Order: sequence, then C-alpha cells, then structure tokens
Amino acid sequence: QVQLVESGGGLVQAGGSLRLSCAASGSIDSINAMAWYRQAPGKQRDLIARVTNGGSTAYADSVKGRFTISRDNAKNTVYLQMNSLKPEDTSVYYCYAYNLWNAKLTYWGQGTQVTVSS
Repeated sequence: QVQLVESGGGLVQAGGSLRLSCAASGSIDSINAMAWYRQAPGKQRDLIARVTNGGSTAYADSVKGRFTISRDNAKNTVYLQMNSLKPEDTSVYYCYAYNLWNAKLTYWGQGTQVTVSS
C-alpha cells in the first residue's frame, strides 16, 4: 500500500500562484509514476500533469505553460507549481501514484481544494 497526503490548496486571486505537494509513504518502490488530476463539481476527473521516476513529464493542454510538475525523490514528494491561475482552474486536485506496468497498483490522495477568484 501507498499512502498519499496532499497539501497546499487554498483560495487565490486570478493571476496568482499556488504550489501543491503530495507526500508518498509506504510501499513506494511499487510505483514509478505520479500525477495530478483535478475534478470540478459535476465534471469528470481529468489528468493534468504526470511525471515518471525517470523524470519524463506530460501536461494537459489546459495547463501547459502555466503549471509545472516536479518531484523530490529524497522526500518522496511530488509538487505542482501553478502559476497564472484562472477561475476555471477551480477544482479539487488529487494526487495519483501508479505503476506504469501494473494497472493494479494505483493509489489516490484525499484531494485538496483550489479556488481561484476573479
């Protein structure tokens, strides 16, 4: 089992920045990639950024150029730096850890609310 604890959400004005953190613990050797998803009320949960153990990253078009995903392997923590925030970025943000070669190994964090006011 892998436990994920997110932090860093909150209320920010449009144009502002926030940094989310996700600390992983437990059987972390079983995972080799981590990601951030978000889900707004009444909408599906969408992948917005992911990073592999090798450092490869990918982003949804909606956040490309504004958000940056990174990881600190020594701290078993992944970050999401969010800049130039827009009201449409308002969502619950979820950390997700998984194994690229074993679909059974997937873990979710509890979510953290990000609210961007106009």
